[in-house]
Amino acid sequence: MKLKIDNETLAQEFFEDAILLGIVAPIKDYQFSWQLNQLLGFNFRVNNDIEIQLKKKQRKYFFSIYEYQVPSTSLTHYLYNNQFDGEYLLPEFKHLDFLWLIKGDVVQAEDLKILIQAIKSLAGVQLINELTSEKIKNKQHLIL
Repeated sequence: MKLKIDNETLAQEFFEDAILLGIVAPIKDYQFSWQLNQLLGFNFRVNNDIEIQLKKKQRKYFFSIYEYQVPSTSLTHYLYNNQFDGEYLLPEFKHLDFLWLIKGDVVQAEDLKILIQAIKSLAGVQLINELTSEKIKNKQHLIL
C-alpha cells in the first residue's frame, strides 16, 4: 500500500485562517525586516530552519524566511523572500519581492488595515495587496 500526500488538502488546511500579503519593495530582505521591526515594534528574525529550498534546472534555490511570533498569542508573522538568483518562490507573482503570511490566530479587519497602511508608509514599498489563496498556483511552496 502506498501512502500519498494530499498536497491540496494540506495547502487548504495551512491557509485556512491565514492572511497572505504580496509586497513590491525592491530592497534587501534584511533591510526590509529591520525597517519593519523599527516601525512596528516587531522582532522579525531570519529562521534558517524553515528556509525553503527549491530545485530547478539542476540547481538549488534558497528562499529565506523571517519569522516573528507575537508574544502571548498564537499569532505568527512570516516574511518570505519571493526571489533568489533569478528564480521565484511563486512564479505566478514575479512582480512581488516579498510575501507576508499571518497565521495562527484571527486578525481583525481593522488591525489588518492598520498593518497594511504602516507597511505602505515605509520607504521602498511600492505596492502591497492581499492575495487570496485561490490565486496562488504554487501554494505548497509556502507551507512550512
